[in-house]
Amino acid sequence: MEWQEPIFKWLHVLAGIMWIGLLYFFNFVNAAAVKEATAAGEAGPISKYIMPRALLYFRWGAVATWLLGAALLGSYTYNGMNGIFAALGLQGAYAPIGIGAWLGTIMLINVWGIIWPNQKKLLGLVPATDEEKNKARRAAFLASRVNTMLSIPMLFFMVTGPSQNIFH
Repeated sequence: MEWQEPIFKWLHVLAGIMWIGLLYFFNFVNAAAVKEATAAGEAGPISKYIMPRALLYFRWGAVATWLLGAALLGSYTYNGMNGIFAALGLQGAYAPIGIGAWLGTIMLINVWGIIWPNQKKLLGLVPATDEEKNKARRAAFLASRVNTMLSIPMLFFMVTGPSQNIFH
C-alpha cells in the first residue's frame, strides 16, 4: 500500500473536512439563520434547497471519513495485531487514535441513527405530525450539539500520538 496510503490519507482528511465542516455550519451558521428566516416567513428555500443537499453531503461525508479511517488503520499492524483492532482496543501507540476512532464512531451513529431520521421528518421526507416534528427538532438539535462537542477531542486524538511510529 505504498502509493495508496497517501491517497487514502488525503481522501480521509477531505471527507472529514466535509463532514465536520458541515457539522459546524449546521450548528454555528444554519441554526441561527433558519430561526431568523422562520421568523421572517422565509425559511422555505432553506428547507427545500439547502438542507437536503447539505445533509446528503454531511451523512455520506461521515460514512466516507469513517470507512477511509478504518481502511487506513486496517492496513497497519501493532505487535502482530491488526491496526484497527489495536486502535479500537486502545493498544499502545494506537490508543490516542483509537480514542479518536471511538469518538468518530459515536458521531457516525448519531448522524445516521438520530440526526438523519429526525431531519427527514423536519424536511417533510417522512410524514410527521407537528408534535412529532417538535420532538424530532429537539432530538436532531441535541445529537448535533453532542457531535459538535465530541468533534473537538475527536480531532485532537486523531492527530495526537506517535504518528511517526504508526503511519510510516
